[in-house]
Amino acid sequence: MTPGQSTALPDTTVTRQALIEACLWMNERHLNQGTSGNISARVGEGLLITPSGVPYEDLSPDALVTIPLTGQPKAEGPKPSSEWRFHQRLHQARPDMPVVLHAHPPYCSILAVQRRPIPACHYMIAAFGGNDVPLVDYALFGSSELCENMAEIMSDRHGCLMANHGATVLGETIARARWRLEELETLARTYLFSSIGGAPHILSDAEIAEVLVAFQTYGPQDQGERKA
Repeated sequence: MTPGQSTALPDTTVTRQALIEACLWMNERHLNQGTSGNISARVGEGLLITPSGVPYEDLSPDALVTIPLTGQPKAEGPKPSSEWRFHQRLHQARPDMPVVLHAHPPYCSILAVQRRPIPACHYMIAAFGGNDVPLVDYALFGSSELCENMAEIMSDRHGCLMANHGATVLGETIARARWRLEELETLARTYLFSSIGGAPHILSDAEIAEVLVAFQTYGPQDQGERKA
């Protein structure tokens, strides 16, 4: 899939609260632990991102950090997530996806530690833009190398596993990013369990191509984020 036109979300209290709710939801759904996950949204010419090391329960809309789309964040004020660099790089690489959501879901993390991408074991693989969920090569968290590894892999995908780390998904909206993260963890669990005592049957490229066409209108549709 070719990335499309640049899009951004409004920088409003509603948007900021929706980002906080996504963080709380990740932990409630056991898709993340503690403050290891992070989320960002493109707003205007910059990004809103969760701050570093703040428990999600303590977040307020004004605690989210604004950083530029290129260059360093401001030295003063709250620090953005330690992963701000790869968020920034993904927003640069995928202007059509204004939301980046990163977490450490258990089953995704198992595959990431085993350094196994997810093949087309289920048609839901199409939710991530192709015939697999790729694995990003390992690099130190927060490093420029990790940023470039992520941007290359996600140039035509909506989700990935990160070697010895976790998982990241992209979204047209906050709701679709949340949907993809949960679907990715379900897919990882299905792949792991289906490998017990045998091997999963992998769908062909032609079969996935059919699903990709059907997925153009699949999943939560863009009806705007929750209104105040």
